[in-house]
Amino acid sequence: MALALAIGGGVVGGTVVHVFDDDATGSGQETTTAAQTGSVASLADVAAMVQDSVVTINVRMRGQEGGGSGVVISDDGLVLTNNHVVSGARDIEVVFSDGEQADATVVATDPDNDLAVIEVMGASGLEAATLGDSDNLRVGETVLAVGSPLGLDGTVTAGIISAVHRSYSAGEGAQRVTIHDAIQTDAPINPGNSGGPLVNMAGEVIGINSGILTNSQVAGNIGLGFAIPINTAQPLIAQAQAQR
Repeated sequence: MALALAIGGGVVGGTVVHVFDDDATGSGQETTTAAQTGSVASLADVAAMVQDSVVTINVRMRGQEGGGSGVVISDDGLVLTNNHVVSGARDIEVVFSDGEQADATVVATDPDNDLAVIEVMGASGLEAATLGDSDNLRVGETVLAVGSPLGLDGTVTAGIISAVHRSYSAGEGAQRVTIHDAIQTDAPINPGNSGGPLVNMAGEVIGINSGILTNSQVAGNIGLGFAIPINTAQPLIAQAQAQR
C-alpha cells in the first residue's frame, strides 16, 4: 500500500509521496505533567480555553489562494504557524474566532522545522494561548487539535499522543524538509489544520500541527498525524519577539 504525506494547508496544497521514517519509537516518560493533574474537567473545558486563541490564515500568491491555521502567542499580535502555510505569500489575512479580520506580515521563519511567526498589524488585547512543555509528553496522553480543516474554522478534534520522536519528510525539491522529533497523534488532522495547536488536557499548546500520512487506497484521515513540538518553536518565538 502506498503511503503519502499530506501537508495540511499552504499556498500549494499538493500531496507528495515520501518514505516515512518509522525508526524512532515513542518512549513514554515518567515525569508527571500538567496534563496528568486533572486541572480541567472535560474536553469541552479544554476547547473553550483555547478556541479564542486559534486563527484562520488566508494567503494569496500569484493568483493562487491557500491557507491554514495559527495560534496567538502574544496579546499584541504574534501568531505561530507552519512555514509552509505562509511561505511565498504576497498577502496574509488572519481571521479571528469572532470573525474579525486583519492583515499580517511574516516576522520570523524556521523552514527547517516548518515554523513561522507572523504579526497581525495593529493588534492589541488578543487572547494568547498558554504554551506547555513538550519535553515531558507521554504516549497515551489525551490531546485536542484545533484549527480550520477544509476551511471549517474553529474545528476541534480529539485523540491521543500515539508516539513521540518521529521523523517524516514533506514537500518536493528545494521545498522538501525532514522534520525530526515530531509528535505523532491520532487526533484527526486534515488540510487546513496546518499551523494550528495540538493541546494537552491542561489547555497548553504542546505542538503545532503540520502534516498527515494518508493511504492512497483509503479516503480521508487514517489517524496518522504529526505535530512539531512547541519546545522546538521556542527559539523562533524568542527571535520574533526580539525583532519587534
